[in-house]
Amino acid sequence: MLQSFLQNILNALQWGSFYSLIALGYCLVYGVLLLINFAHGDIFMVGAYIAFYCCMFLLGKFGVFAGLPGWMVLAVAVPLTMVLTAVVGVTLERIAYRPLRRKGVNRLYVVITALMCGLILENGNLALLGASRKSFPTLVPIKVFEIFGVTVTNIKLMVIGVAILSFLLLHFIVTRTKIGMAMRAISYDRFAVPLMGIPADTVIVFTFVLGSGFAGLAGLFFAMTYPVIDPYMGALIGWKAFIAAVVGGIGSIAGAFAGGFLLGFVEIMVVAFFPSTYRDLIAFSILLLILSIRPTGLFGVARRTKI
Repeated sequence: MLQSFLQNILNALQWGSFYSLIALGYCLVYGVLLLINFAHGDIFMVGAYIAFYCCMFLLGKFGVFAGLPGWMVLAVAVPLTMVLTAVVGVTLERIAYRPLRRKGVNRLYVVITALMCGLILENGNLALLGASRKSFPTLVPIKVFEIFGVTVTNIKLMVIGVAILSFLLLHFIVTRTKIGMAMRAISYDRFAVPLMGIPADTVIVFTFVLGSGFAGLAGLFFAMTYPVIDPYMGALIGWKAFIAAVVGGIGSIAGAFAGGFLLGFVEIMVVAFFPSTYRDLIAFSILLLILSIRPTGLFGVARRTKI
């Protein structure tokens, strides 16, 4: 019984790591702009496809050169995927969000635009690359370790470690750097910040770079763990990561990180004790109960709006 519980804990940590990495992107954009970027789940999907083509190219599958060893491909693919996915996120910000922000339109129109951007990414991928699923290549041989009867793989440990390191890095950037201080200033008063000489657009672009980069990182490791990708893979997991960010406290980095692991833990435990068809029903009922008790989320703080 104890071994089964510990095994489920490890599985929950791995599943929650994906939710946490995606939820961090939601948290960053909302914390700075008060914008819910509903296209973020599809940026995660684009990141997985970018990782696929980067890895296939570096492995020499396209016949350009002999190819690199798997571990070297992974080392190169991680920063390359994050950079290229960040370019996609910044492009969306420049084309779709910035014109609306400069016109001062109602926030509802920006949310609708974000939903449309997500649909464009999904159907654009479908039109360009087709509906067939793609098999992600094996970069690192899977090694299975057994500790006190609990089975864990090197990929699982890697995913959990990457999620924790990403959170620590993001927390350091936001709390210990000048650009992080500017991000917090914009979240507090976006209209007063330009009067203090802070380039608001630069800070907002950097926010999208960070959020989209982490989504690309999540896409890469998700594809490594579950090596089949398709154009609609980001829709459901993106919505769930958004819910995790809300439960943790939208706008709070620690809340988004904890919310992702909480959702992963709840889903895995539900599957462990109930039929898998009840997973979403019971998991979201528990999350709804948490929000009914604490509407601002676990780490969220109620904001006061001056009139």
